[in-house]
Amino acid sequence: MNLNHRFAAICTLALPIILTGCTLFPTIRKLPVPKAPTITQTITPDELVARLNSRWESLNTLTATVEIQASVFKSKEGTAKDYPTLHGFILMRKPAMLRVVGQYLGVRSIDMVSDGKQFTVSIPLYKKVIKGSNSLKKKSVNVLENLRPQFFLDALMVRGLDSDDLFEVTADSPTVEDTARKHLYSVPEYVLNISRRKPGSQQMMSLRKVYFHREDLEPYEQDIYDNEGNVETQVLYNAYQSFDSAPYPSSIVIKRPSEEIQIVLTVDKINENQTLKDDQFVVSLPDDTKIQNLE
Repeated sequence: MNLNHRFAAICTLALPIILTGCTLFPTIRKLPVPKAPTITQTITPDELVARLNSRWESLNTLTATVEIQASVFKSKEGTAKDYPTLHGFILMRKPAMLRVVGQYLGVRSIDMVSDGKQFTVSIPLYKKVIKGSNSLKKKSVNVLENLRPQFFLDALMVRGLDSDDLFEVTADSPTVEDTARKHLYSVPEYVLNISRRKPGSQQMMSLRKVYFHREDLEPYEQDIYDNEGNVETQVLYNAYQSFDSAPYPSSIVIKRPSEEIQIVLTVDKINENQTLKDDQFVVSLPDDTKIQNLE
């Protein structure tokens, strides 16, 4: 083979390498290394579910002193309306008793009670009361009227699994960026997927997805799905503190994507398993109150 033929053969062999961007002499680049937490706990799926169930079963009542801040977003218009922060309290008693009271400048602004089937919301400033079923039968044009107390109850505590719930647990380590400190952090987590078999079908219905930090094995996010598989409620749990007998988040952010509503609860005090009587879940209504019944 003469020199010209040899050069042509080399070019022919090198052409695919050049076209694919490869080089005969690879280079090494420095990449940022995500920082890992000092503690990463390992637990089996059964142990994770047993831990969640035990925490839920140990709780019978909950009394919380909170600040409540609500916002309504209009993404198509690019606006957000932030309502004044209310100071108040929340009472919860299993299986589904709930009361939420909010005050502004010492004046009661809202008082809501629910027994899990029916709810009553009193707005004293307007001498108005809204009553309805906890089950939404017909959607209203007014998105606020589509809210039911159940989403509030579901957000206060990550409930345990029912006997007919199915689950799977996956592990992941997403990388998040701290832009202020210019650091990357690895966040090991467990994701608990809770589903149920659709009656008469092989289809699985997603019910909830719960995210746990592996540093402390506490839930930091809960996604709750509707019957069509859409995220109906998203709850973020932050800054756990030992208020009473067990850790509880001092910040709870409740998001309702379809209504574009967000409620932020800042928890000042928590008491668990105190005696809560029936009359503590009753709203007093003046005689001249206007009552609006929702379907």
